[in-house]
Amino acid sequence: MPRLARIDAPGVLHHVIIRGIERKKIFKDKIDQVNFIDRLSRLVPETQTCCYAWVFMTNHAHFLFRSGPGGIATLMRRLLTGYALSFNRRHKRHGQLFQNRYKSIICQEDVYLKQLVRYIHLNPIRAKIVSDLKQLSRYPYCGHSVLMGRKKALWQDTQYILNYFGNNTGTARRRYSAYVKAGIDQGRRPELVGGGLIRSLGGWSEVKKLRLKGMDRLKGDERILGDTDFVQAMLAHAKEHFERYYELQRLGYDLDTVAEKVALIYGIDSAELFRKGRQKPRVDAKALFCYWAARELKIPLTDLARKLEMTISGVGYAVQRGEAIALLHNFHLLD
Repeated sequence: MPRLARIDAPGVLHHVIIRGIERKKIFKDKIDQVNFIDRLSRLVPETQTCCYAWVFMTNHAHFLFRSGPGGIATLMRRLLTGYALSFNRRHKRHGQLFQNRYKSIICQEDVYLKQLVRYIHLNPIRAKIVSDLKQLSRYPYCGHSVLMGRKKALWQDTQYILNYFGNNTGTARRRYSAYVKAGIDQGRRPELVGGGLIRSLGGWSEVKKLRLKGMDRLKGDERILGDTDFVQAMLAHAKEHFERYYELQRLGYDLDTVAEKVALIYGIDSAELFRKGRQKPRVDAKALFCYWAARELKIPLTDLARKLEMTISGVGYAVQRGEAIALLHNFHLLD
């Protein structure tokens, strides 16, 4: 059976899992782990991704990301490709490092965010890499130590998570730590690695029981973790996104087409979009161009940055500004 297309969208919560091919190590020593952290520290801000939880094991790793304007694929492509090349060069090996493609599960935030942070950060205890929470708080290759204030990682968004546990940092950390401790005895939780409502309910046996009670409108999808309404909404969004993308491709839309459309709206020459300067309406026009190019045509931010002679973060901000402009003025690439 062909694998399902990955669902991706800006601003969505993703539980991402990467594994070594044939269960082989993707981190052989501390140098590899630091290498990966260095890449995260650069790429997470550049792609405007939020990282809430992470952990490195020997042959796999978990992350809880909120995707940036270019979706999660932009971050993961740059992160894994660069690391694999560096790893192979350093260890004098060739070939594939990771098992197939990474696994990305879209998650319903209000139901699963806290559970996923705890589940991801407890991996070293479950694997007996560390023995208890005290050691976990000092383990440098897990976001728990950052949340507890023992290690620093400016690319990890700690405040967003701590706010779930209290307004005062000290109180929030104590409550967070107690929450993590309460989850140690839960062990492995397969329902947190996808399967939509089906896995969340405890498998097909539980689903059948609910159907006997008249609850037969259940929807499951291995790419999504959430209740029925959330799963159906994400699937509908994905269908709309893919249909629109391929319609644009069919109509021959490319960067030149988008530039001409934007230039027509703002009454400027399309060449103005590719020149430096902060004059209006060029700034707004360039922002709208970046928004449509990144979101509609799925052009990577790195390619746009190169084309426009801008920084990647600058393009990311332009995409956000362009989205606001499109909403304010009701601009549409396809009329």
